[in-house]
Amino acid sequence: MMRGGPINGVQDENSKCYIIGSSKKYRLESVLDDSEEPINVFRPSFDVESCLSEIRECLEIGWTGLGYKTEQFENAWRDYTKLPHAHFISSNSVGLQLALKVFAESDNWNAGDEVITTPLTFISTNHAILLEGFTPVFADIDEYLCLDPRSIESKITNKTRAVMFVGIGGNSGQLEEVSKICAANGIRLILDAAHMAGSKLHNVHIGSEADCAVFSFQAVKNLPTGDSGMICFRDSRHDEMVRMFSWMGIDKDTYSRSNMAPKGAYKWQYDVKYLGLKANGNSIMASIGLAQLPHLEMENSLRRDIYLRYFNMLGNQKKLRFVPIHPSCTTSQHLVQVRIESPLRDKLVDHLMASKIYPGVHYRINTHYTMYSHSYGLLPNAERADEEIISLPVHMKLTDKEINRVGECIKDFLSSN
Repeated sequence: MMRGGPINGVQDENSKCYIIGSSKKYRLESVLDDSEEPINVFRPSFDVESCLSEIRECLEIGWTGLGYKTEQFENAWRDYTKLPHAHFISSNSVGLQLALKVFAESDNWNAGDEVITTPLTFISTNHAILLEGFTPVFADIDEYLCLDPRSIESKITNKTRAVMFVGIGGNSGQLEEVSKICAANGIRLILDAAHMAGSKLHNVHIGSEADCAVFSFQAVKNLPTGDSGMICFRDSRHDEMVRMFSWMGIDKDTYSRSNMAPKGAYKWQYDVKYLGLKANGNSIMASIGLAQLPHLEMENSLRRDIYLRYFNMLGNQKKLRFVPIHPSCTTSQHLVQVRIESPLRDKLVDHLMASKIYPGVHYRINTHYTMYSHSYGLLPNAERADEEIISLPVHMKLTDKEINRVGECIKDFLSSN
């Protein structure tokens, strides 16, 4: 069943919304008077019947762990993205740690080696660097809220081993330029693609620009499960390594050693080649991913339409500006981010919340936190963005009336401040 109603304008009795439009454009229209209901920045939406159908198959055959549906989802993700490799894992956060672990092993990195990274991200990006014993070196950001190539170049030393690039909100920023810098300097590029399921560069799915891309399927992401992710290496050797690293360093997973796998027979003999993690995905989460994936393209299109609705309402406001999308990028539009000068930002957040509209701030820069405070005051663009950005509500259950309500509330605030 298509969530939000089929695209021919037929009402979905569960959502009480219409989806109207062609294959390239959709529009949501509310049929309820929901003006007093809270509006959250995120609200996950699931194809419930398809999810339950996929999960039921796991329960009926008695296999809910690694293998079976995880293999099916990996195949489906490779078919969708055209990336050469995909390994299903328990989260994006652990995937970033695994990426560093694999490259450290294959490239002989040393403790204390440096990874250039962004301060404007969820802390898991930079925690992964510290957890693996490396040093995060913060570079500044550009107008897209992504790492600035010029700042990256200024931070490269003889200890630099990788760049951790975050495609915030689904925006590619200057990823292509960063990829060239990494190649020219012989350093790895790891793409934190937590927000980028469905993002494209030059109409090709994001990920091939990096040595490794790590996606998130956490509950409020564009392709929601409960929590899970996908790690996609360019090189088959690294894909083989991460499958061991994510399964305690064991060289054969339980599914391939069981009689559940095609032509399989349980083998007690296996080797442990690495000190690994317990970070594999499971078949329950993969089942939800399989059910959600067919909706991703249409729902990302709807998200971009929501962005355009906001832009048409607010794009001419002098005190507010939208974070631009790189012109080569078709964004997943995980976030709709606007900027308003401090101290108006916090006042606007209060104003919205008083109207039962709950925006987000993605993110507080990590240098505000005690453990990363050594770089506080050194990144003027990021520090300015930290004081100005707001994420407006964007999700599949958002209606036209709610979009209008958010826009009118913001215009009301700006007219009096």
